[in-house]
Amino acid sequence: MPSSASMPLDRAGAAPQSMAGRYYRRFGLFERVQHGGMMFAFIGCALSGLPLLFPYTGWARTVAGLMGGFEGAALVHRVSATLMAAVFFAHILQFLWRGLATGSLLSVLWGPNSLVPQWKDVLDIRDHLKYFLGKGPRPQFDRYTYWEKFDYMAVFWGMFIIGGSGLILWFAEELSPWLPGWVFNIATLVHGHEALLAVGFIFTIHFFNGHLRPEKFPMDMVIFTGRLSEHELREERPLEFERLRREGRLAAIEATPPSAGALAFGRLIGGTALVLGLVTVVLILYGLLTG
Repeated sequence: MPSSASMPLDRAGAAPQSMAGRYYRRFGLFERVQHGGMMFAFIGCALSGLPLLFPYTGWARTVAGLMGGFEGAALVHRVSATLMAAVFFAHILQFLWRGLATGSLLSVLWGPNSLVPQWKDVLDIRDHLKYFLGKGPRPQFDRYTYWEKFDYMAVFWGMFIIGGSGLILWFAEELSPWLPGWVFNIATLVHGHEALLAVGFIFTIHFFNGHLRPEKFPMDMVIFTGRLSEHELREERPLEFERLRREGRLAAIEATPPSAGALAFGRLIGGTALVLGLVTVVLILYGLLTG
Protein backbone atom coordinates (compact mmCIF):
# COMPACT_ATOMS: atom_id res chain seq x y z
CA MET A 1 0.00 0.00 0.00
CA PRO A 2 1.50 3.40 -0.90
CA SER A 3 2.51 5.79 1.84
CA SER A 4 0.54 8.95 2.53
CA ALA A 5 3.39 11.03 1.12
CA SER A 6 3.06 9.35 -2.27
CA MET A 7 -0.76 9.16 -2.44
CA PRO A 8 -2.52 11.77 -4.62
CA LEU A 9 -4.56 14.28 -2.65
CA ASP A 10 -7.68 16.18 -3.54
CA ARG A 11 -7.76 19.96 -3.92
CA ALA A 12 -8.74 20.48 -0.30
CA GLY A 13 -5.89 18.28 0.84
CA ALA A 14 -3.32 20.02 -1.33
CA ALA A 15 -2.88 18.44 -4.75
CA PRO A 16 -4.97 17.42 -7.76
CA GLN A 17 -5.42 13.82 -8.75
CA SER A 18 -3.30 13.87 -11.89
CA MET A 19 0.43 13.75 -11.24
CA ALA A 20 1.47 14.49 -14.83
CA GLY A 21 2.82 17.90 -15.76
CA ARG A 22 2.17 19.51 -12.39
CA TYR A 23 4.11 22.65 -11.48
CA TYR A 24 4.44 24.71 -8.34
CA ARG A 25 5.33 28.35 -7.81
CA ARG A 26 8.67 28.76 -6.09
CA PHE A 27 9.47 32.44 -6.69
CA GLY A 28 7.10 35.34 -7.24
CA LEU A 29 7.55 38.14 -9.73
CA PHE A 30 9.20 40.44 -7.20
CA GLU A 31 11.89 37.87 -6.33
CA ARG A 32 12.58 37.23 -10.00
CA VAL A 33 12.85 40.94 -10.76
CA GLN A 34 15.23 41.32 -7.83
CA HIS A 35 17.40 38.49 -9.10
CA GLY A 36 17.38 39.94 -12.62
CA GLY A 37 18.36 43.37 -11.34
CA MET A 38 21.13 41.94 -9.18
CA MET A 39 22.36 39.82 -12.08
CA PHE A 40 22.60 42.73 -14.50
CA ALA A 41 24.09 45.02 -11.84
CA PHE A 42 26.71 42.44 -10.85
CA ILE A 43 27.77 41.77 -14.43
CA GLY A 44 27.87 45.51 -15.11
CA CYS A 45 30.07 46.10 -12.07
CA ALA A 46 32.33 43.19 -13.02
CA LEU A 47 32.86 44.16 -16.66
CA SER A 48 33.40 47.84 -15.83
CA GLY A 49 35.53 47.31 -12.72
CA LEU A 50 37.87 44.51 -13.75
CA PRO A 51 39.69 46.59 -16.42
CA LEU A 52 40.89 48.83 -13.56
CA LEU A 53 42.42 45.80 -11.82
CA PHE A 54 44.13 44.56 -15.00
CA PRO A 55 44.96 47.74 -16.97
CA TYR A 56 48.15 46.17 -18.34
CA THR A 57 46.25 43.59 -20.40
CA GLY A 58 44.97 44.09 -23.91
CA TRP A 59 41.53 42.76 -23.02
CA ALA A 60 41.12 45.39 -20.28
CA ARG A 61 41.66 48.19 -22.76
CA THR A 62 39.29 46.52 -25.23
CA VAL A 63 36.52 46.03 -22.65
CA ALA A 64 36.90 49.58 -21.37
CA GLY A 65 36.89 50.84 -24.97
CA LEU A 66 33.49 49.25 -25.55
CA MET A 67 32.18 51.48 -22.76
CA GLY A 68 33.79 54.65 -24.09
CA GLY A 69 37.14 54.29 -22.37
CA PHE A 70 37.98 54.11 -18.69
CA GLU A 71 35.85 57.16 -17.91
CA GLY A 72 32.89 55.50 -19.57
CA ALA A 73 33.63 52.30 -17.65
CA ALA A 74 33.59 54.31 -14.42
CA LEU A 75 30.14 55.65 -15.30
CA VAL A 76 28.84 52.14 -16.08
CA HIS A 77 30.32 50.98 -12.79
CA ARG A 78 28.52 53.63 -10.76
CA VAL A 79 25.20 53.10 -12.54
CA SER A 80 25.48 49.35 -11.96
CA ALA A 81 26.40 49.90 -8.32
CA THR A 82 23.37 52.15 -7.86
CA LEU A 83 21.12 49.47 -9.34
CA MET A 84 22.67 46.87 -7.05
CA ALA A 85 22.07 49.07 -4.01
CA ALA A 86 18.45 49.62 -5.08
CA VAL A 87 17.90 45.85 -5.33
CA PHE A 88 19.52 45.34 -1.95
CA PHE A 89 17.30 47.91 -0.22
CA ALA A 90 14.23 46.51 -1.98
CA HIS A 91 15.13 43.11 -0.57
CA ILE A 92 15.50 44.54 2.94
CA LEU A 93 12.11 46.24 2.66
CA GLN A 94 10.57 42.97 1.48
CA PHE A 95 12.15 41.22 4.46
CA LEU A 96 10.71 43.78 6.89
CA TRP A 97 7.30 43.63 5.19
CA ARG A 98 7.17 39.86 5.59
CA GLY A 99 8.12 40.23 9.23
CA LEU A 100 5.29 42.69 9.79
CA ALA A 101 2.85 40.49 7.86
CA THR A 102 3.64 37.47 10.03
CA GLY A 103 3.81 39.51 13.22
CA SER A 104 7.37 38.47 14.00
CA LEU A 105 10.75 39.01 12.35
CA LEU A 106 11.90 35.79 14.01
CA SER A 107 9.62 33.80 11.73
CA VAL A 108 11.47 35.28 8.75
CA LEU A 109 14.92 34.87 10.28
CA TRP A 110 14.46 31.29 11.46
CA GLY A 111 12.73 28.14 10.35
CA PRO A 112 12.53 26.17 7.09
CA ASN A 113 11.74 29.24 4.93
CA SER A 114 14.69 31.27 6.19
CA LEU A 115 17.94 31.84 4.29
CA VAL A 116 19.83 32.23 7.57
CA PRO A 117 22.15 29.23 8.15
CA GLN A 118 20.96 26.93 10.92
CA TRP A 119 22.18 23.82 12.68
CA LYS A 120 20.52 21.58 10.12
CA ASP A 121 22.76 23.07 7.44
CA VAL A 122 25.83 21.99 9.40
CA LEU A 123 24.43 18.48 9.57
CA ASP A 124 23.57 18.58 5.85
CA ILE A 125 27.17 19.50 4.99
CA ARG A 126 28.41 16.58 7.06
CA ASP A 127 25.90 14.17 5.53
CA HIS A 128 26.57 15.42 2.00
CA LEU A 129 30.29 14.80 2.41
CA LYS A 130 29.50 11.28 3.63
CA TYR A 131 27.21 10.82 0.62
CA PHE A 132 29.95 11.94 -1.79
CA LEU A 133 32.28 9.39 -0.20
CA GLY A 134 29.68 6.63 -0.44
CA LYS A 135 29.31 6.46 3.34
CA GLY A 136 25.67 7.40 3.67
CA PRO A 137 22.44 8.46 1.94
CA ARG A 138 21.92 11.82 0.31
CA PRO A 139 20.69 14.37 2.86
CA GLN A 140 17.09 15.55 2.65
CA PHE A 141 16.79 19.25 1.89
CA ASP A 142 14.05 21.73 2.70
CA ARG A 143 13.23 24.97 0.85
CA TYR A 144 16.85 26.15 0.78
CA THR A 145 20.00 24.04 0.68
CA TYR A 146 23.15 24.92 2.58
CA TRP A 147 24.95 26.01 -0.60
CA GLU A 148 22.08 28.32 -1.53
CA LYS A 149 22.29 29.90 1.91
CA PHE A 150 26.05 30.26 1.51
CA ASP A 151 25.54 32.05 -1.83
CA TYR A 152 22.97 34.34 -0.23
CA MET A 153 25.08 35.20 2.81
CA ALA A 154 28.14 35.82 0.61
CA VAL A 155 26.21 38.40 -1.40
CA PHE A 156 24.65 39.90 1.73
CA TRP A 157 28.04 40.25 3.42
CA GLY A 158 29.63 41.56 0.24
CA MET A 159 27.10 44.37 -0.01
CA PHE A 160 28.50 45.90 3.16
CA ILE A 161 32.18 45.29 2.35
CA ILE A 162 32.19 46.12 -1.35
CA GLY A 163 29.42 48.69 -1.07
CA GLY A 164 30.93 50.47 1.92
CA SER A 165 34.42 50.68 0.42
CA GLY A 166 32.94 51.69 -2.94
CA LEU A 167 31.07 54.60 -1.37
CA ILE A 168 34.28 55.81 0.27
CA LEU A 169 36.04 55.79 -3.10
CA TRP A 170 33.08 57.31 -4.94
CA PHE A 171 32.87 60.26 -2.56
CA ALA A 172 36.57 60.48 -1.75
CA GLU A 173 36.72 64.22 -2.41
CA GLU A 174 33.81 64.97 -0.10
CA LEU A 175 35.10 62.64 2.62
CA SER A 176 38.78 63.61 2.43
CA PRO A 177 38.46 66.50 4.97
CA TRP A 178 37.02 64.05 7.49
CA LEU A 179 38.99 60.84 6.93
CA PRO A 180 42.75 60.16 7.04
CA GLY A 181 44.45 59.22 3.78
CA TRP A 182 45.15 55.63 4.80
CA VAL A 183 41.39 54.94 4.88
CA PHE A 184 41.19 55.51 1.12
CA ASN A 185 44.18 53.25 0.52
CA ILE A 186 42.56 50.46 2.52
CA ALA A 187 39.22 51.05 0.79
CA THR A 188 40.95 50.69 -2.59
CA LEU A 189 42.55 47.38 -1.60
CA VAL A 190 39.41 46.00 0.05
CA HIS A 191 37.12 47.04 -2.80
CA GLY A 192 39.29 45.52 -5.51
CA HIS A 193 40.21 42.26 -3.79
CA GLU A 194 36.75 41.60 -2.36
CA ALA A 195 35.18 42.34 -5.75
CA LEU A 196 37.63 39.98 -7.46
CA LEU A 197 36.75 37.28 -4.94
CA ALA A 198 33.03 37.87 -5.45
CA VAL A 199 33.30 37.75 -9.24
CA GLY A 200 35.34 34.55 -9.09
CA PHE A 201 32.89 32.93 -6.69
CA ILE A 202 29.69 33.91 -8.51
CA PHE A 203 30.97 33.02 -11.97
CA THR A 204 32.30 29.60 -10.89
CA ILE A 205 30.75 28.16 -7.72
CA HIS A 206 27.35 29.83 -8.01
CA PHE A 207 27.09 29.11 -11.74
CA PHE A 208 28.02 25.47 -11.17
CA ASN A 209 25.54 24.99 -8.33
CA GLY A 210 22.79 26.83 -10.16
CA HIS A 211 23.23 25.65 -13.71
CA LEU A 212 26.14 23.34 -14.46
CA ARG A 213 25.42 20.53 -12.02
CA PRO A 214 24.56 17.31 -13.91
CA GLU A 215 20.93 17.36 -12.71
CA LYS A 216 20.52 21.00 -13.81
CA PHE A 217 22.75 21.23 -16.89
CA PRO A 218 22.73 23.38 -18.92
CA MET A 219 20.53 25.75 -16.93
CA ASP A 220 18.12 25.83 -14.02
CA MET A 221 15.12 27.81 -15.24
CA VAL A 222 13.31 28.22 -11.91
CA ILE A 223 14.68 31.70 -11.15
CA PHE A 224 13.50 32.91 -14.57
CA THR A 225 10.09 31.23 -14.69
CA GLY A 226 9.40 31.07 -10.95
CA ARG A 227 8.06 27.53 -11.37
CA LEU A 228 9.40 24.05 -10.84
CA SER A 229 7.92 20.69 -11.62
CA GLU A 230 6.55 18.38 -8.95
CA HIS A 231 9.29 15.90 -9.79
CA GLU A 232 11.94 18.53 -9.03
CA LEU A 233 10.25 19.56 -5.80
CA ARG A 234 9.87 15.99 -4.56
CA GLU A 235 13.37 14.90 -5.59
CA GLU A 236 15.41 17.97 -4.67
CA ARG A 237 13.46 19.33 -1.68
CA PRO A 238 11.55 16.39 -0.19
CA LEU A 239 11.25 17.99 3.25
CA GLU A 240 9.60 21.06 1.79
CA PHE A 241 7.26 18.95 -0.34
CA GLU A 242 6.23 16.81 2.61
CA ARG A 243 5.76 19.85 4.85
CA LEU A 244 3.57 21.62 2.28
CA ARG A 245 1.61 18.43 1.67
CA ARG A 246 1.09 17.88 5.39
CA GLU A 247 -0.04 21.48 5.92
CA GLY A 248 -2.37 21.34 2.92
CA ARG A 249 -0.61 24.19 1.13
CA LEU A 250 0.39 22.56 -2.15
CA ALA A 251 -2.78 23.56 -3.94
CA ALA A 252 -2.22 27.21 -3.04
CA ILE A 253 1.11 27.31 -4.88
CA GLU A 254 0.14 25.12 -7.84
CA ALA A 255 0.88 26.89 -11.12
CA THR A 256 0.60 26.38 -14.84
CA PRO A 257 3.67 25.07 -16.67
CA PRO A 258 6.03 27.81 -17.89
CA SER A 259 5.19 29.02 -21.38
CA ALA A 260 7.49 28.53 -24.35
CA GLY A 261 8.07 32.28 -24.42
CA ALA A 262 9.06 32.38 -20.77
CA LEU A 263 11.47 29.50 -21.27
CA ALA A 264 13.01 31.13 -24.34
CA PHE A 265 13.39 34.44 -22.51
CA GLY A 266 14.99 32.72 -19.53
CA ARG A 267 17.41 30.80 -21.72
CA LEU A 268 18.38 33.99 -23.56
CA ILE A 269 18.99 36.04 -20.42
CA GLY A 270 20.51 33.22 -18.41
CA GLY A 271 22.62 31.96 -21.29
CA THR A 272 24.00 35.43 -21.95
CA ALA A 273 24.90 35.87 -18.29
CA LEU A 274 26.47 32.41 -18.18
CA VAL A 275 28.65 33.07 -21.23
CA LEU A 276 29.71 36.52 -20.01
CA GLY A 277 30.55 35.10 -16.60
CA LEU A 278 32.66 32.23 -17.91
CA VAL A 279 34.48 34.54 -20.34
CA THR A 280 35.18 36.90 -17.45
CA VAL A 281 36.71 34.06 -15.42
CA VAL A 282 39.02 33.23 -18.34
CA LEU A 283 40.06 36.88 -18.63
CA ILE A 284 40.74 37.08 -14.89
CA LEU A 285 42.94 33.97 -15.00
CA TYR A 286 44.79 35.39 -18.00
CA GLY A 287 45.32 38.68 -16.19
CA LEU A 288 46.58 36.95 -13.05
CA LEU A 289 48.95 34.66 -14.94
CA THR A 290 50.40 37.41 -17.12
CA GLY A 291 50.59 40.14 -14.46
